[in-house]
Amino acid sequence: MRDIDEVTGQIVDAAVKVHQALGPGLLESVYETVLAHELTRRGLKVERQRIVRFEYDGMVFEEGLRLDLLVEERVVVELKSVERLLPVHSKQVLTYLRLIHQPVGLLINFGAATLKEGLHRIVNQYVPSASPRLRVNQTATQESQ
Repeated sequence: MRDIDEVTGQIVDAAVKVHQALGPGLLESVYETVLAHELTRRGLKVERQRIVRFEYDGMVFEEGLRLDLLVEERVVVELKSVERLLPVHSKQVLTYLRLIHQPVGLLINFGAATLKEGLHRIVNQYVPSASPRLRVNQTATQESQ
């Protein structure tokens, strides 16, 4: 099984490539199709429009939610194509992560002028496997506080 940080890195890289090639303004479904294709070409397992069953207080929701993309059975990818993300979009991804018991999701807004503005990593009680380089940066950041 691939490292979750490696998987999210591949997703981000593919999303940047797609955004640079297509630009903002297309339908979300177009970005979903193209991003899924790009990730599959990179050897990642991708499920589109994955229906997720969940339970609450004895009630079963067979089709309670639908994930835009589930990559490597671990990373939820929620896609948007809007001018500006709203706080509810991040909350939506966090709810998905909690319901399916996964640690990391990506919220990607292809409607933003640059993908840097439209990319958010959402975590659900996740401790990353930081590389030594990242640990050094973390230490430097903590020391400067």
